[in-house]
Amino acid sequence: MSSQQKTIVPLLPLRGILVFPATVLHLDVGREKSIQALERAMIGEHFIFLTTQKEVSIDDPTKDDMYPVGTLSKVKQMLKLPNGTIRVLVEGLKRGKIERFLKTDRYFEVEITTYENEGGHDLEEEALVRTVLDYFEQYIRLSKKISFETFTSIQDIDEPGRMADLIASHMPLKLKEKQELLETFDVKERLQRLVNILHNEKEVIQLERKIGQRVKKALERTQKEYYLREQMKAIQKELGEKEGKFGEVEELREKIMKADMPEHVLNTALRELDRYEKMPSTSAESSVIRTYIDWLISLPWKKMTKDDLDLKKAERILNEDHYGLDKVKERVLEYLAVQKLTRSLKGPILCLVGPPGVGKTSLARSIARALNRHFVRISLGGVRDESEIRGHRRTYVGAMPGRIIQGMRKAGTVNPVFLLDEIDKMASDFRGDPAASLLEVLDPEQNKNFSDHYIEEPYDLSKVMFIATANNAAAIPEPLLDRMEVIAIPGYTEIEKLHIAKDYLLKKQLKEHGLTKGQLQIREDAIQQIIRYYTREAGVRGLERQIASICRKTAKIIIAGEKKRVVVTKNRVAEFLGKPLYRYGRAEQEDQVGVATGLAFTVFGGDTLQIEVSLAPGKGKLVLTGKLGDVMKESAQAALSYIRSSAEKLGVDKDFYEKYDIHIHVPEGAVPKDGPSAGITIATALVSALTGKKVRKEVGMTGEITLRGRVLPIGGLKEKTLSAHRAGLSTVILPKDNEKDLDDIPESVRNDLNFILVSHVDEVLRHSLLEN
Repeated sequence: MSSQQKTIVPLLPLRGILVFPATVLHLDVGREKSIQALERAMIGEHFIFLTTQKEVSIDDPTKDDMYPVGTLSKVKQMLKLPNGTIRVLVEGLKRGKIERFLKTDRYFEVEITTYENEGGHDLEEEALVRTVLDYFEQYIRLSKKISFETFTSIQDIDEPGRMADLIASHMPLKLKEKQELLETFDVKERLQRLVNILHNEKEVIQLERKIGQRVKKALERTQKEYYLREQMKAIQKELGEKEGKFGEVEELREKIMKADMPEHVLNTALRELDRYEKMPSTSAESSVIRTYIDWLISLPWKKMTKDDLDLKKAERILNEDHYGLDKVKERVLEYLAVQKLTRSLKGPILCLVGPPGVGKTSLARSIARALNRHFVRISLGGVRDESEIRGHRRTYVGAMPGRIIQGMRKAGTVNPVFLLDEIDKMASDFRGDPAASLLEVLDPEQNKNFSDHYIEEPYDLSKVMFIATANNAAAIPEPLLDRMEVIAIPGYTEIEKLHIAKDYLLKKQLKEHGLTKGQLQIREDAIQQIIRYYTREAGVRGLERQIASICRKTAKIIIAGEKKRVVVTKNRVAEFLGKPLYRYGRAEQEDQVGVATGLAFTVFGGDTLQIEVSLAPGKGKLVLTGKLGDVMKESAQAALSYIRSSAEKLGVDKDFYEKYDIHIHVPEGAVPKDGPSAGITIATALVSALTGKKVRKEVGMTGEITLRGRVLPIGGLKEKTLSAHRAGLSTVILPKDNEKDLDDIPESVRNDLNFILVSHVDEVLRHSLLEN
């Protein structure tokens, strides 16, 4: 137990320091209230109560800012310093607890209760004292921060409480821990706390020593390696091998450290470098490892370009490079807008599908320019080996990474615009299926850890903006197509081609041929003549070639000195390009029996198709010629079956199949033809031949037929409509279910054509056949 006594003394609040009973300490006092409290103490018996502030930063503490438990101390000495502060020597006497504050104006004066250190002198206390001394001795020997003489002097103290306070004052404890010890009035409890503290400190010091030894060993190993490397350098220099393998290894090591690789890749690179260093230069594997390390160094792991998210600027760049293509431009601007809001969107995977020459590849390049990203292109046409995508194992002779990793090295950043050109022209054989290998590349959930057989380490493709191009979406495997956002780019109208030629192609070709606008001028009517009579395409590649041909001939004229300026008009086109290559105007010049004009879709755009039917005496034999595919043959069978079932209604002899052999022919027999949209055209030509009614020459049609005479919807309506417009037709018959697709057709074409929507063959015949 501890005896208690009340007394009134001035109070001195301390900042960042605590005084235990039985300890002597120097203090510097500078605050006005503290100086007044000291002066008051010096008038009396030199007693003062020392307590610690809860927060060090408070300059003018109140009674709530101080711990209630402190130490009653005696001022042994006081010295005024030149800077105005007072240095005092104080001796801690007893623990004390503030009961109440008596003065708080000029200085603090408090009534406190003091407590004496009274031990129980029982066996438990004796055991605790011995344990404390034992632990304290171990702590001194381990830390070496306290002199052993201190331990000797503490060991001779008979009072357990006083001994505990002296040990606590020498320990490097936090202020809060010291305060908890000061507030522990019971001697046994205080000794037990001290045992726990000393035990913990001993454990911490032992751990610190182990860590220090580990660090020392690591430093010694590093210093040893450095010393040996320096020795090797000196030896090689003496032997004249300055550019030897060691210098090469050091250069590679430096490059590896600068390559900013992920930690797992860095460890692999350094491990391979160590193997390379130990391996003889004559070893075959040495060059394999060296090449592998070069690949790891040259790949971009974290370097990326900052996206330019200015929508207006991006729109201006896209419009500068391409005319039309509104859907694709809108999709790119949407991506930019979302990226600007979130800054975390994964790279989209777009697939641009359209005929050759419509600008798919150049559009991808423009997207890269608009985004301020690097652009890289690989062509997949004819690729049939899986290792072209995933790379070869390093164990193979001549092994190298796949095209994806090669493209990333070429790009130099982790977020380029990556063009996969001609994705529909991949093939598969015994060497694997490259399309299946692309599934991981184009799957946003998997391409974060793309695995190349050569690199072996996972590579992050999630920031790449992949753009694929294809002429025919049907040729792309379904799982691959499912991972891409398909954007159709149909052919251009005549008006669009005219704009493209004037604003883009002519300027480009003039520049490439070293000509100026003043030296060559191609009039608008001349460009229109070229489009109509010298090209038949959905894109503008052929048109560009014809303009390039005019530029070459102009360059020859100017260099020969014949003329200084050439103007190409409509009438002079043949002079530069020769006779017209194609016929422009109606597909048929007159109404005919047994000949109907169909509209077809090809990978090169839309085209018109003449379907001819001829009858000859016979026994109902059906002959199909023109290199037709299975689908078109089945359409012909379906059309014939419908006519036989509805012969009376159609005004056809019901026994015609017993009297005539029927020959259906589609001209240009060397060109393969197939598709599900020729049904109503074949039916119209058949009915015309069987009834003798002529087919209107200005009518083109497309649609599939069923055995009941229903007309089913078709695809590629825009391309087919453009071909009808190009051929000079004025009326297009199409399935009623395709009405929604009319919005995709340019307004200039819609205004020139009369669209008739039908749902049954009877309606087709009513609009396409002339009455006798």
